[in-house]
Amino acid sequence: MSVKDLIDEMYEAGGFTGKKMALGLNILEKMEKEECYKFLSFPACIIATGARGVIKDLIKNKLFDCIITTCGTLDHDLARIWKDYYHGDFNLDDVKLHKEGINRLGNVLVPNESYGIILEEKLQKIFEKIENKDYSSKELIWEIGKNISSKDSIVYWAYKNKIPIFVPGITDGAFGFQLWMYAQENKLRVDPLKDETELSEIIYSAGKTGALMIGGGISKHHTIWWNQFRGGLDYAVYITTAPEWDGSLSGARVREGISWGKIKENAKYVTIEGDATIILPILTLALLQKL
Repeated sequence: MSVKDLIDEMYEAGGFTGKKMALGLNILEKMEKEECYKFLSFPACIIATGARGVIKDLIKNKLFDCIITTCGTLDHDLARIWKDYYHGDFNLDDVKLHKEGINRLGNVLVPNESYGIILEEKLQKIFEKIENKDYSSKELIWEIGKNISSKDSIVYWAYKNKIPIFVPGITDGAFGFQLWMYAQENKLRVDPLKDETELSEIIYSAGKTGALMIGGGISKHHTIWWNQFRGGLDYAVYITTAPEWDGSLSGARVREGISWGKIKENAKYVTIEGDATIILPILTLALLQKL
């Protein structure tokens, strides 16, 4: 049985998250087959895992038109071009790890030399190749993509396929810190308002819009925030592990966005509760098989 057939069977059999995943696959298939501008939003944490390769393949195969994410996505995507991350465990001794210069991200281990140190070494040299002027985050990220050659990189494929990556919180991470450091003696700047102008042009020229949103926070909010100005998303698939009862955006189910006008009242949507590092690879493979 293929993965797509397995998920089709989950729909027919019914029940809980399995059926929700099947609904999500159907919505994603409709998004791909109809004239629809497709957003992909996600947090940085999954880019420290094997899910980075899944996101890369989505962009390499041009299944989405626009990415909205966080600064840490740039950190982990670029750092892993040049250095390795390692398998760890949720229960390791964090005091001991700190003394040894190893950062723990869940059950992933990120030594200092694989993160801040290598990013400073490489990014400062790349910044020197880039013209000193004001950029949107999309423009600057494409410049970075132009100056790297690794086909394992999300940033590389976004540049190669001219898929915009918007990072509304671009100073919140190692990439943003290195940019700030470089800007102390140079005139390389990111103007976040240029991002908003570019997003407005996308939104107001789009027909239908859809989104696959992984996790919450600023990435999810910026996606639904801009779509409210065109009456809301037509399609929405949301993967989350957050509870709804704390009132957070991460926990908010897609249906809550309808009350804000960020999701259309007649939209096709589903919230899939579960770990994206399990759900996303299955959904992606099934979607590729269906297409």
